[in-house]
Amino acid sequence: MTTATSDSVSTERAVVSAPDASASTPAELLPPEADHFALFQDVAGEDLAAWAAARSLADEVLPRINDCWERGEYPRDLIGRLGELDLLTDGLDVPGHRTLTPLGTGLVNMELSRLDGSVGTMVGVQGGLALRSIMLLGSTEQKQRWAEPLVTGREHAGFALTEPDHGSDSVSLETVARRDGDSWVLRGEKRWIGNGAGCDLTVVWARVQDESQPELDGQVSGFLVDQVLPGYAAEVIRGKVALRAIDQAHITLTDVSIPLDARLPGARSFKDTSKVLFATRAGVAWGALGHAIACYEAALEHAQKRIQFGRPLAKAQHVQVRLASMLQTLTSMQLYCVRIAELEASGTIRPEQASLAKVHNSRAAREIASEARDLLGGSGILLENRVVRHRSDLEALHTYEGTDTMQSLIVGRSITGVSAFA
Repeated sequence: MTTATSDSVSTERAVVSAPDASASTPAELLPPEADHFALFQDVAGEDLAAWAAARSLADEVLPRINDCWERGEYPRDLIGRLGELDLLTDGLDVPGHRTLTPLGTGLVNMELSRLDGSVGTMVGVQGGLALRSIMLLGSTEQKQRWAEPLVTGREHAGFALTEPDHGSDSVSLETVARRDGDSWVLRGEKRWIGNGAGCDLTVVWARVQDESQPELDGQVSGFLVDQVLPGYAAEVIRGKVALRAIDQAHITLTDVSIPLDARLPGARSFKDTSKVLFATRAGVAWGALGHAIACYEAALEHAQKRIQFGRPLAKAQHVQVRLASMLQTLTSMQLYCVRIAELEASGTIRPEQASLAKVHNSRAAREIASEARDLLGGSGILLENRVVRHRSDLEALHTYEGTDTMQSLIVGRSITGVSAFA
């Protein structure tokens, strides 16, 4: 592990080992201590290759990510590295690039988040949201223009749905796209938009104003907006205590004019927007699993190495009970993820199932991260030991892609048959 400069976060004092970047077998990538039911030991083929490729970034990510996190700097070059390793497809079928099963897609998400939440979010934003919007809802020409640059990481894109006054009730968004002759004119504000500033493209979701198309007028649609266009202003949000190594932006759209063919033709209502969100919700469950594994492994290693009162912490009964409890929770998270992947592969997954997995795993990961931080004692609050970074980043997962409360209400609606949203 590299030694940081004097004004940076130290890594040479870390009490937690770095993952082996050369790991290539399931047993190396996830040893029995963290895969108690051997759920992932028969992963093979392209899925295993992608999982190992994600792990190979450990030696590039870990020596620098704490500095980036502490300074609030976005190492955007890592998007290019993800593209070089063909890890930005997020399960999409992009010609010329690897196509993964839902299990393989989840494992990549898990492994990147196991390294760092900001890096996992890079794939979630670039591949899971922006690229997915274009591949699912875009025209042939839009796919030809954007698929290759985005999947290789040569160009960077954001997904702008959330607004200052519309988060959980995003269906009520106020940003409008008004038809004006041969153009769309966009006006409104967006907030918490990953890759929304200093990048190339933003997929903006807006309410259509076009009386010439009654079936579209008043509906929500997606628009491809170049970030250098006049009227597009984006400010990076500062002061975050989660996902500090990736930028989110507050965007103001002031009469931004784009051509008619910049609208995603497959996006004709919020139901189409939901197709994109639904596909990424399960990814949050996998990302939470990655954070939880990292924290659990750190706690286990520390307990085995740390000597107190003349013996390793691991010899204490209460420590073993706490580690066993963490493993129980971790295994339940793994079971959720494996089942969600099976349902997705069979084409039978329902939105409320993805919601339940998202809620369960984000809650469980916070529990494991808090327990690990406590077991590490004073070392637990140091960035060099990574647990506190994971614990902080989990606060973002707890909220994004639908808050804990909203996802629980989706599940509640499905089991009671009654909506509590309004």
